[in-house]
Amino acid sequence: MTALLDPTSERSPTIRPRLGRPDRLDGLVVGIVDISKPRGDVFLDQLDTRLQERGIATRRYMKPTMTRPAPLALRQQIGTEVHVVIQGLAD
Repeated sequence: MTALLDPTSERSPTIRPRLGRPDRLDGLVVGIVDISKPRGDVFLDQLDTRLQERGIATRRYMKPTMTRPAPLALRQQIGTEVHVVIQGLAD
């Protein structure tokens, strides 16, 4: 079992099992989240293009700032619109 910790204000860890990875992406919608770090979009643009070339549906999202967690409304939107998420980091 994996413990997921929220570094922002967690008082006691919540233990949740990880969801299994899908065997295939065909028929799924992939969410691509840009965390707003400089040049992160360069990689994510290429990834988005490659997925679409394979016929995989994508949706793009961007956090308003890299210094804070994504707003609750954005997390909820992503959770209702896609099946899997790729979050891009840069540096």
